[in-house]
Amino acid sequence: MNRTLYTVLFHLGLPLIALRLWLRARKAPAYAKRISERFARGLPPMQRGGIWVHAVSVGESIAAAPMIRALLARYPQLPITITCMTPTGSERIQSMFANEPRVQHCYLPYDFPWAAGKFLDHIQPKIGVIMETELWPNHIHQCAKRGIPTVLANARLSERSARGYGRFARLTRPMLAEMSLIAVQTETEAQRFRNLGARPECVTVTGSIKFDLTIDPQLLVRAAQQREAWQTIERPVWIAASTHAGEDEVVLSAHRELLGSHPDALLMLVPRHPERFKSVFELSQEQGFKSVRRSTSEPVTSETSVLVGDTMGELLFLYALADIAFVGGSLVPNGGHNLLEPAALDKPVLSGPHLFNFLEIAAMLRSAGALEEVSDAVELASVVRGLIEQPEKAKAMADAGLAVMKANQGALQKLLDGIGQLVG
Repeated sequence: MNRTLYTVLFHLGLPLIALRLWLRARKAPAYAKRISERFARGLPPMQRGGIWVHAVSVGESIAAAPMIRALLARYPQLPITITCMTPTGSERIQSMFANEPRVQHCYLPYDFPWAAGKFLDHIQPKIGVIMETELWPNHIHQCAKRGIPTVLANARLSERSARGYGRFARLTRPMLAEMSLIAVQTETEAQRFRNLGARPECVTVTGSIKFDLTIDPQLLVRAAQQREAWQTIERPVWIAASTHAGEDEVVLSAHRELLGSHPDALLMLVPRHPERFKSVFELSQEQGFKSVRRSTSEPVTSETSVLVGDTMGELLFLYALADIAFVGGSLVPNGGHNLLEPAALDKPVLSGPHLFNFLEIAAMLRSAGALEEVSDAVELASVVRGLIEQPEKAKAMADAGLAVMKANQGALQKLLDGIGQLVG
């Protein structure tokens, strides 16, 4: 399949795209808003001639934030346009850069050549930076037609994904050949990109910019003050973050088991998607836990057993409040979420076995003794209990994770240097 056939099929799939939006809007009403932006219509007024950054959703937006802040400092005369595809990503972008007048935001239009062209003509960027592996053939081709260099930043490519792209070589090969820089996390992934048709001189191994996460000292101060206000300084507090459907029941079961030996333990349960906030809170209540929602500002008392984290943009703060961190999306075959955020906050990190989105990072943390994997509620309760009762082990795990973070930093600077050569 070449790009022409791909484009024809994409147009034929318009009814399916509309159906998908409708189905998503039933669960998350925000999907029914700003639909015109997805077709490059009704785009907000924007400054032109800056840097365009695409981060598909929440995870990529968080990963991109240090890079975007560095670009704002390095190019004080340039606006930065950030695009995404999801309402949660949009909310995170707007909250992170609410006070930065040079940052502008809209949804990325679907990958129709006319929509991609209209979007690019609207913002006229000097360069496009795409986070991780969000590859859209028409957007990339329309950039190439206009002489706009494109960068794939913090790029990942699993063996499975590489096989998938390889099945459509007539589409993939010219698309990758049109890219100006592919900044890859590992040499193994770099070779996969070369094998698929990327120009070797344009592929460079930088490592993962997720290691370059920096923690604002004021975040730790606020967390300590919050623990004191909640009177949880002496209580064991653990977090289960970014959970997906099928994981909350496991986590709550583990918490019930934990309360048998530590009746004052507090669980912060943070669902990944906003449309699940209400149902997870109701599940916690139905199971008999004294529960509060973070969004209501209802105080955590000595009777509170579960705090449901139902706010946006607070995950790092909630991690900072915890003693032990479990990262979700890993007890179910979703591939896991960012293990480095709690590691950067000096927390012992737990996860389920499904970490195929973070194989290299998980291997680093595991080999350093900074990560423990569990497969069910019994194991999760046992590991959390062990870390509460053996604080020296918890501290050793936390310090090992922080050491892995520090040892692998530097990817951001390499990426910025590569972008700098293309911006001129």
